Amino acid sequence: MLLDFEQPIAALEGKLAEMKKLASESQVDVSVAVLALEEKIKSLKKETYANLTRWQRVQLSRHTERPYTLDYIKGLSSSFVELHGDRNVKDDKAMVGGFGEIAGQTVMFIGQQKGRNTKERQFRNFGMANPEGYRKALRLMKLAEKFNKPIITLIDTPGAFPGLEAEERGQGEAIARNLKEMFMLKVPVICIIIGEGASGGALGIGIGDRVFMLENSWYSVISPENCSTILWRSWDYKEQSAEALKLTATDMLGNKLVDGIIKEPLGGAHVNPEKMMVTLKKKLVETLEELQALDPEERIMQRIEKFSAMGVVEE
Repeated sequence: MLLDFEQPIAALEGKLAEMKKLASESQVDVSVAVLALEEKIKSLKKETYANLTRWQRVQLSRHTERPYTLDYIKGLSSSFVELHGDRNVKDDKAMVGGFGEIAGQTVMFIGQQKGRNTKERQFRNFGMANPEGYRKALRLMKLAEKFNKPIITLIDTPGAFPGLEAEERGQGEAIARNLKEMFMLKVPVICIIIGEGASGGALGIGIGDRVFMLENSWYSVISPENCSTILWRSWDYKEQSAEALKLTATDMLGNKLVDGIIKEPLGGAHVNPEKMMVTLKKKLVETLEELQALDPEERIMQRIEKFSAMGVVEE
């Protein structure tokens, strides 16, 4: 899938393919021209991805080939045992979790899962969890705490499911309880925003000792489209909304709402998923080592103080 701002790069790559085909089918030496064009493509890629608008970052975060939660878990962990259900209503397929192993250490993975095609998207409810999804996540967090295992959450959701049935089953209460309980977990908690981080749906598994964002992810109280709909009664102003929301990883780090940005391969995580896994795994191992050196009570106090310091209050 090509995004609109990637069209010029694709056009040059098409010309490069034609030149290489010509060289293979004839005796014409085009090696100098090929090298020059490869350098031009490399330069254009660097310039393009270094100067993306906020809306273009949102588009990249939603790329259909981008790795999802289960892709990351399988790439990071040599063994993963998925656990199901909230022990109350049902198993929410939009929220996945279970024990896995990273660098020889058992951890609890939890995250929202989207689908690749129409059938999968419906099965996963487009990554929008119901209350039982958040209660399932909390059950798994408490299980990890019981066995003294670190928790890693992978956030990728357009928001918590807003349907009437979700509200009837206590969507707001489920998310609020998760916020409260996550502050008091005695084990290390690392949260990674891997794609979309929208509203309370993201926050419901987003309270951690360290919160990181992938370079082309976003984190906001509302999506640009919904913001545009509320303010202008139309989706036509989504680009302006994205600029006003300041929702990119750079914006969030600048406002001290996240603890760091994890670089992606040039062009996005989907261009080179293997490289992305290596980069993310290295960061997780380093952070786990840092957090496990702290006393549990000290970790909890630092977690509370970090979130309490967010925002500005004017009298």
